[in-house]
Amino acid sequence: MQQKIEAKGDNVGLSFYAFFANKNDSPELLMEVANWWIWENKLDHFDKAVKIRNMVKNEN
Repeated sequence: MQQKIEAKGDNVGLSFYAFFANKNDSPELLMEVANWWIWENKLDHFDKAVKIRNMVKNEN
């Protein structure tokens, strides 16, 4: 994610699908991320990568 921000700037968008390959080889993890993204944080399908990075940092 940091590389994408550095390459495209602070306004670059990010989807939770960016964390997964184009196959459904980990449905449990996909649902966990979708739950965090959509239900817990009420994020749009695409949101600012900087915002997501900061949210993840604050949770750790």
